Amino acid sequence: MQTLLLTTKHEVLHNTIHNKVSFMAKPLPIAIEADASEKWEVQMRKGCLEMAVLTSLWRGRLYGLEILRALERDSRLVLSEGTIYPILNRLRGEGLLQSEWVEAEAGHPRKYYELTPAGRERATAMVEMWTEFSAGLGELIEPVLKAARKASRDNGRSRKEQSL
Repeated sequence: MQTLLLTTKHEVLHNTIHNKVSFMAKPLPIAIEADASEKWEVQMRKGCLEMAVLTSLWRGRLYGLEILRALERDSRLVLSEGTIYPILNRLRGEGLLQSEWVEAEAGHPRKYYELTPAGRERATAMVEMWTEFSAGLGELIEPVLKAARKASRDNGRSRKEQSL
């Protein structure tokens, strides 16, 4: 199966500028890189963002700050406004969300987001896939967790014995 990639002049210009700026912004060799496990965690969280945003809207419409709070409270995903709004706009552009400006009684108007029928379908499919994937992964990592728990218990006993 072949994939046809169509680009506009704007995309070509953007990519050219981005590549040049990215090259100029490369860290010097002496720069300390983030720990590999931190990088992995960041990538894992990024991979879950779309599903997290869609599922945060499952019960009803929310405005941007409410979505951020729900993600932090319910999934420990801490995002900035600069991260959430591009995701919301992309999902809206894909027809998965709809939005509406609503006048607030106090303060400025707020843009509320809610799932479209297509968004509900995508959220459902993602949750089903995630559940299946995480169940399989859970089985795979169980021996590692057991060994880590045992090592932690053994380490705790060793410290108690040393303090006696």
